[in-house]
Amino acid sequence: MPGIASAGAACKDVGMSKKAERLVLAGLLQKLAPRLGAKVVLESGWKIAGQITFPDRGGKRGNKSYFRYNTLDLNPVGASDIAKDKDYANFFMRKMGYPTVPGRAFYSDDWCETIGSRRNNAAAYRYARKLGFPVIVKPNEGSHGAGVFLVNDKREFMRAMRHIFKGDRVALVQRVVRGRDYRIVVLDRQVISAYERIPLSVVGDGRSSIKELLKRRQKRFRAASRDTRIRLDDIRIAHKLGVQKLALRSVPERGKQVFLLDNANLSSGGDAVDVTKPIHPEFKKIAVELTRDMGLRLCGVDLMVAGDIRQAPKKYRVLEVNAAPGLDHYVKQGRAQQKTVENLYLKVLKSLAR
Repeated sequence: MPGIASAGAACKDVGMSKKAERLVLAGLLQKLAPRLGAKVVLESGWKIAGQITFPDRGGKRGNKSYFRYNTLDLNPVGASDIAKDKDYANFFMRKMGYPTVPGRAFYSDDWCETIGSRRNNAAAYRYARKLGFPVIVKPNEGSHGAGVFLVNDKREFMRAMRHIFKGDRVALVQRVVRGRDYRIVVLDRQVISAYERIPLSVVGDGRSSIKELLKRRQKRFRAASRDTRIRLDDIRIAHKLGVQKLALRSVPERGKQVFLLDNANLSSGGDAVDVTKPIHPEFKKIAVELTRDMGLRLCGVDLMVAGDIRQAPKKYRVLEVNAAPGLDHYVKQGRAQQKTVENLYLKVLKSLAR
């Protein structure tokens, strides 16, 4: 199913607990480190930050490396900070000739007053009208796809901006770009993972409400040990349903697929289709070069592709780059995919050990 441009905000907005994040990365690193003769020490509070000590080699003291949430210290601090700031990252990617999503950053009224800027809500709305509705509105920083809105008119636009400015003082207004949403993960100039991202949806059975279907979907996530938590009070779900003239109490007809979000992030309930093997070599080259040009060693490159990533590039846009890409998207699919995740993180550990 075609998607639209996506981005994010804080973990708490998608109902993910700190405990859930710890179980993914910290648990895997603790399990895998002994294979390299390394050990992992977690801080004793939330257990979301840790130290990895690698063994001594050739008379040289082993490296020490650190992680917090999904962030490992493979990447330089400056490059990581630029990647985290979507507006800055887009500026540099455009300067280097990469096709990014047309858009601009605007600031909350309070922040405009502080820094003496006129790029406030009113200016943002004028820019949105210039782009032409619908447009994408999203926070400038963050992850997991929280706070991303597809808005169709002034009322929806202002509502989305108010929501974003509750937790972020910078918002992006972007043109809608359509196509298939892919993430390509690069580690030390090698593509180690690629997958298509499909937004959260439910399929009607003719009897159950959307709320009931969502609850069942959450149960399936839990049974598969997937840490995604669907919030039924998520403003983005209400917004998406409202655009379709639906509500949580609506009962879709049998076989009808109803999409609940505009973004395709896995942490907010989306699905992944692995394309690591069939991805076209040119797309691999694009992802590797962009990762290098952004000064990163580990990077998730998000692309919106008009067509199929298995075929040579014709038209695509870079949605964003992520300096701390979670590699756990396969876990939900079963034990065989758990092995895939372990192999990916083993590669990361080997890179950290160098």
